[in-house]
Amino acid sequence: MTQYLYIVSMDIPENLESEFNRIYDTQHIPNILNVSGVESCTRYRTSSTDVDGTAKYTAIYEITDPEVPFSKEWQGESDKGDWPVQIRPGTLNRSHIVLEKL
Repeated sequence: MTQYLYIVSMDIPENLESEFNRIYDTQHIPNILNVSGVESCTRYRTSSTDVDGTAKYTAIYEITDPEVPFSKEWQGESDKGDWPVQIRPGTLNRSHIVLEKL
């Protein structure tokens, strides 16, 4: 059973939204799932919130160790494909949180 969640939230300009979703689903997630210690990834789009400034998109990664997202292996997979050139520079309001299951 996975002990940790890595939650990544962000916004993207409307003109990049279609490419963002395509690249996230077809390149970024498959690449990150190659990282040792990454069990799964599920993406969400915010449909309502009571907090101003909440990012529109969230990815929740189930990970086996809290250091997995900060590893060289994660960085290497994250830097593959169109993500680092076409998408990452356009992301806004990013947040990264690691949660430990109690």
